[in-house]
Amino acid sequence: MTPTRPCIALTSGEPAGIGPELCAALHARAASARIVVLGDATLLAARAPQGAAAMRPYAASGEAPAGAIEVLHIPLRAPAVAGQLDTANAPYVLELLDRARDGCLRGEFGAMVTAPVHKGIINDAGMPFSGHTEYLADTTATPRVVMMLAGRTAESDAAPWLRVALATTHLALADVPAAITRESLTTTLRILHDALRRQFGIAQPRILVAGLNPHAGEGGHLGREEIEIITPVLNALRAEGLQLDGPLPADTLFVPRLLAGADAVLAMYHDQGLPVLKYATFGRGINITLGLPIVRTSVDHGTALDLAGTGRADAGSLIEAVDAAIAMAAAGAAARAGR
Repeated sequence: MTPTRPCIALTSGEPAGIGPELCAALHARAASARIVVLGDATLLAARAPQGAAAMRPYAASGEAPAGAIEVLHIPLRAPAVAGQLDTANAPYVLELLDRARDGCLRGEFGAMVTAPVHKGIINDAGMPFSGHTEYLADTTATPRVVMMLAGRTAESDAAPWLRVALATTHLALADVPAAITRESLTTTLRILHDALRRQFGIAQPRILVAGLNPHAGEGGHLGREEIEIITPVLNALRAEGLQLDGPLPADTLFVPRLLAGADAVLAMYHDQGLPVLKYATFGRGINITLGLPIVRTSVDHGTALDLAGTGRADAGSLIEAVDAAIAMAAAGAAARAGR
């Protein structure tokens, strides 16, 4: 049977965290897309009893009724207790990612969404892991990816989106300037521009680019990276047809007048752009990995071990991540079809 709705893989994440219980909140989204939750079926039913009635076993060759959440059962390595990390389940967490990634690569799934994992417990198990972004890049042989966080700027489905991509990610602040080179910045901007066109359906994206230094270097008096690196890159890419504004002082970049005509912002480092994004998106922000051969979105929060099993966790970010994955998968399919 040919699927009539997009098929989205959702990894349920760290089994001691809030991921498994958040999955039950997605049954309303299952009317417009096939939501396939990857995880231990017994754990999912126990941790999210309010959604158990909507859960059905996943079968690649069939399609569950609209409104059902399909479960692709992957068994735990050890019993999971809410709030209590266990290194024995670290391989299970990575197995969820591997299965979703492989399904996307072969076209079984149109996109993957990831619930939060706990990087520390995976490393404690002797498995080097710096995050979803790096893991998926490494295991798909993708030389460079770009992290972008996005979210609606008001608590309304009609509110505009703010998209903030990063030129550097999880680096000590002292290491940031050396990591911003002409080559790396050029690649980052091309990946961002291409993703906005192909995965978001924006024909001519406009990107605001922040400077690295206060006041974008103040003409070289507060740093020369804007003069020697950022501006030459922007000029070269503008000559290729990219619409780029900058380098702009970061403290005045995030104002309504500038954001109103922009499709994304490129910040030079993690804490330059993400505090603004997280403040503005009311806990509904999401993380998107650009440059992969697949669509991947995620929540922008952690495992919240203190909330696991209490029923008080907010599913807003996960719902937004699923909605974005559905839209990006559809835009990508349309782009590939030449429409």
